[in-house]
Amino acid sequence: MEGEKDSGEGSSRRKRQVERRSSRRPVADPPIEEKVPEVEMEAEAAVDALTMNVEEERKKRDKAMKSRERVEEMGFGEILRMDRMRADPALTQALRSRWDAEATAFAFPWGHMIPSLEDVSRITGLRIYGRAVSEYTYPCYHDLAERLLELPVERRSSLVPRVPLQESLGLFDVGKVAGESDDEHLDRLIRVSRRELASELGVQADLDLRRFLVLFLGRLLFATRGDAVHCRFLPLLEELGEVGGYAWGAAFLAHQFDSLGASERQTSTSGFFPFLQVWAYLHLPVLRRGKLARPGLVPIARRWDPIQDSRSLGDQLERLQEPIDSYPYLDVVWQPYLGESDEGQPWLVQACPYFGRSVWLHALNLVLPLHSHLCQRSIGLRQSAVEFPVRDRYRRPGRSFQGLHDTTDWCERAKEHISNWERKGKAVKSDATTDDAYLQA
Repeated sequence: MEGEKDSGEGSSRRKRQVERRSSRRPVADPPIEEKVPEVEMEAEAAVDALTMNVEEERKKRDKAMKSRERVEEMGFGEILRMDRMRADPALTQALRSRWDAEATAFAFPWGHMIPSLEDVSRITGLRIYGRAVSEYTYPCYHDLAERLLELPVERRSSLVPRVPLQESLGLFDVGKVAGESDDEHLDRLIRVSRRELASELGVQADLDLRRFLVLFLGRLLFATRGDAVHCRFLPLLEELGEVGGYAWGAAFLAHQFDSLGASERQTSTSGFFPFLQVWAYLHLPVLRRGKLARPGLVPIARRWDPIQDSRSLGDQLERLQEPIDSYPYLDVVWQPYLGESDEGQPWLVQACPYFGRSVWLHALNLVLPLHSHLCQRSIGLRQSAVEFPVRDRYRRPGRSFQGLHDTTDWCERAKEHISNWERKGKAVKSDATTDDAYLQA
């Protein structure tokens, strides 16, 4: 028994010795993958970051910004901050009845008056400088809308249904309610949109911002008849970083001119209606049907609250036509901004070179002239008798969305007029010493 015990202990000792010897032997290490020191990796990453394409950096920054901040950078922030303004169809129709589509100007008893680029800049805050709003127009925007908006659009259509577009932005329960006018409904829609834009972040930002801009441009700035939203500006929204470089204020003025030249039976202008109302308040005080509720605010449209008139449209219109016919010439305000400060309006710095010039305005296929020489008194000059422009002399390549039945490159078709815009048109000069000849013409 003792022998077996000793034998067992010896065996155990031998095993332990073998294990100790084995542990001392050099063991072949498995192949190790070469690792780059973390310090070197960080240095390389820093170099890559420094050499990264500037355009990619801008796109990353854009995606990290809130959509509302991006809208501000595009130049639409001021107009979106405006409070509700009730439409005044009687005033609009009274002005429309005086519109001369050939001269693209109002023909009043005391002479021509024209809403100008300075009016747009100071009343709305929209940018009137930058590239002309000119691009391709297509007979159908179906494929483009599905690709850039990811919304269903009927085949061979250029219209996006308004309700699905709103709901894609999270704008539920914003349908028109009983007793609400179209203008009040639109105002409420824009206010709800502002709240959505203020809170949105994430990978959907580009898609949702593009959808919002289609709604904003198609239902506020460049609205047309009907409930659906047109996609004609969508080609300009493909690169969101380029949107702020266009002269949307000048395009808006072209759209206003075209709208004023439509049927006199219409009681409103399409697009942002407060512009024309406030323009009349400033230049023709006798027609002023609004209350100066917030003096000093900019843009100027934020200062006014129209007074509601319960009388019939016909009665209101008659009461407006009479003072226009007998308006005292000396009470016309030709230069309402002489006492205005530029403080708090940074957009005016780049806008000023466009003031008081005759130039062609562009809104895709709308290419219309701004004949500042017809109202020289609005830019501080004496006015002599002027020749009325006629259609044969000032041909317009497109009005009322003509030319949309074919794919058209307006940058090429209106090349001469775009060149005119890029040169800021032509300065207006006057040799007149009195206004008598003009008033007697």
